[in-house]
Amino acid sequence: IIISVILLVIALLIGRMVFLSLASKAPDTKLVDGKLRLCPATPNCVSSEEQGDAKGIAPLSFNSSSDQAWEDLKAAIEKSGGVVKKADNRYLWATYTTRLFRYVDDMEFRMEAEQNIIHVRSGSRVGKSDLGVNRKNVEALRLQFKEAQASSQ
Repeated sequence: IIISVILLVIALLIGRMVFLSLASKAPDTKLVDGKLRLCPATPNCVSSEEQGDAKGIAPLSFNSSSDQAWEDLKAAIEKSGGVVKKADNRYLWATYTTRLFRYVDDMEFRMEAEQNIIHVRSGSRVGKSDLGVNRKNVEALRLQFKEAQASSQ
């Protein structure tokens, strides 16, 4: 009986995770007053336009033309498993989907060509904590972006 109860609890937890994954909807991705959206109060988001240890993260920097940096960013996103959903010359939105439960994280970017930086925001669509996954994803993308920048020069 104990094993049956444990299996039932596990099945319910897995079912809840799958439901959350299927029920998540794309956010209203856009610039707000010329900047990336603010992170929610939950600890599942990081942004280079926010201060503090919990949410703050460094923007991406580049030393090429802004057009080349944008192309390198798109290549880095695709190489790191992301999918570019929307892009213009100043704003880019990409998604990353986890393998197991198909959770979607949204990563957004804002070009600041005059400063040679690209601001980044990465947030989970569902849940409260991401166990640092969004921060890790941005840092992994930063490495891919640096590699793309090095090979394009």
